[in-house]
Amino acid sequence: MTFRSLPNRYATPLNKSFHIYTMPTLDINFIRSQFPAFQAESLQGWAFFENAGGSYTCKQVIDRLFTYYHNTKLQPYYPFPASQAAGAAMDEAYVRLAGYLNVGEDEVHIGPSTSQNTYVLAAAFSQMWGAGDEIVVSTQDHEANAGVWRRLTSHGITVKEWQLDPATGHLNLSDLDALLTENTRMVAFPHASNVVAEINPVAEIAAKAHQVGAIAVCDGVSYAPHGLPDVTALGVDIYLFSAYKTWGPHQGVMTIKRALLDAMPNQSHFFNADVVRKKMNPAGPDHAQVAALAGVAHYLDAVYAHHFSDDVEDAEKGRRVHDLFQSYEKGLLAQLLGFLRQRDDVRIVGTSDAELRAPTVSIIPNGMSVADLHVGLTAHKVMAGIGHFYGVRPLSGMGVSLETGVVRLSFVHNTHQSEIDQLLHALDTTLK
Repeated sequence: MTFRSLPNRYATPLNKSFHIYTMPTLDINFIRSQFPAFQAESLQGWAFFENAGGSYTCKQVIDRLFTYYHNTKLQPYYPFPASQAAGAAMDEAYVRLAGYLNVGEDEVHIGPSTSQNTYVLAAAFSQMWGAGDEIVVSTQDHEANAGVWRRLTSHGITVKEWQLDPATGHLNLSDLDALLTENTRMVAFPHASNVVAEINPVAEIAAKAHQVGAIAVCDGVSYAPHGLPDVTALGVDIYLFSAYKTWGPHQGVMTIKRALLDAMPNQSHFFNADVVRKKMNPAGPDHAQVAALAGVAHYLDAVYAHHFSDDVEDAEKGRRVHDLFQSYEKGLLAQLLGFLRQRDDVRIVGTSDAELRAPTVSIIPNGMSVADLHVGLTAHKVMAGIGHFYGVRPLSGMGVSLETGVVRLSFVHNTHQSEIDQLLHALDTTLK
């Protein structure tokens, strides 16, 4: 079956309200009070810089998970009170996430992980496209948004690679232009790579895809932890992120434009073909974790109420909190990158401009091994990641050894200035 996607078929009105307001200063003490991990005795003295692998969970999510298991651990939606409460808790997650992402409630889909969600999407597209159809996939992606698409070659679909710049990790838009044709059905790319971290111009890329009648699939796993995006403003047809990296439970969230969903073949049981929430989920939902996801929205509610006074819709709250987080993070990121730029004993993977990237910084020491640097950081109670982080294609494209990988330093808006100071001291002491 060949499916031709037209630019206007999946159009969604922008419907974005603009409000003039003064950006407040993020109250880091209030923010940290929302995360029980910072009060845990076992974590005292440790600075957490592995947020890109999974962030600390906010108390609103933990409370809802506990409540669900304690009071409503049963099948939802039956006509008795506990079951009705369970279903209502799950419904709330869809409604509240949709509000903050600025999409329709029927455009939010929750699965076990982003990797699983893209696997299901690829299975659906394999039934829609075939010989003569083309897709474009970047080499800047995490494997969750890379491998599943390349497997579509077994269905006769041509896969074109949008290559990153081997020196900078940058994706050049002119290179994308050269790959797009009237046969292009999809362009898949990251909002920000989990190892390169440069923030890509999502709306511009989506517009280019739509000009040739293709859909745009954006992996937001490494961007969403720094502020949930206004998905409608981005213009993409599918946006994916991992809730356990946005202060929530271990679930994968994706938005799919409703018109596109309606055109996709059912991937669930045959009797679920017309059930929006189940169509792209072959297995049953994790009731408790879905319900707990509403806690992410309640956390954002609390952040908004603490920093802003006027009453606005959730989409506008989301935009403001997004900008609040970004402003705070970039101030800390500028310090880290400034420190690393002035040294000749370490390489920064990707741009060193804090305005152009997310606060996920992969580094490679020049005078010692990656492993030894990691050991040194751990000795200074800095929790960081080491390896390739499933960013095999971007690191390989930049000539980085997959055997040794990189040290990855990643933080979010709940990171304290004292932790940045601790990190810089640990780096200065360990690097040689």
